[in-house]
Amino acid sequence: MNPQLRRLALDLGPLFVFFIAYRFFDIYVATGVFMVAVLVALALDYLIERKFSPVPIMTAVLVLVMGGLTLYSKNTVFIKMKPTVLYAIFGLTLLGGMAVNRLFLKYLLSLGFEMPDTAWRALTFRYGIFFLALAAANEIVWRNFPEHIWVDFKVWGVLPLILIFSLTQAPFLMRHQTEHEKKTGDGTSA
Repeated sequence: MNPQLRRLALDLGPLFVFFIAYRFFDIYVATGVFMVAVLVALALDYLIERKFSPVPIMTAVLVLVMGGLTLYSKNTVFIKMKPTVLYAIFGLTLLGGMAVNRLFLKYLLSLGFEMPDTAWRALTFRYGIFFLALAAANEIVWRNFPEHIWVDFKVWGVLPLILIFSLTQAPFLMRHQTEHEKKTGDGTSA
């Protein structure tokens, strides 16, 4: 299987399992199934890659902690806040990294893109703000709408928002990658 498709399946599989379990049962069953699915995805990722990646580990820890608190307390607030916490961590990590000259987005994407650090800094800032906006959006939805709307937003709202935002960044990536190639001479053809 294509590595990008495999990564997508391992990242999104537990979310879709959560959605399906919620449709047939309730938020508590869906949360328990979600916790198991995240562990299965993490184990499969390790079996295939022979290493743990930091983002799936952090996501799994959050799912297990917030899901465990949800099941233990019979209070859905914890599982509903999990995306807020996750997106806030992403956003603050990206922006905080910039403050100490660490461009974490560059480390994640540098295998696919070469750009000058000024471009990486701008892109990191954009993604940092975007993830903080997603955290705020999750808070607004779960606090102001019925539970089933939040579940739909979590599955069918956030993914398209991430995809659309990433697509809007493609021209920026292409422009700066091309400029970088021209300056370094990597973009020459034979």
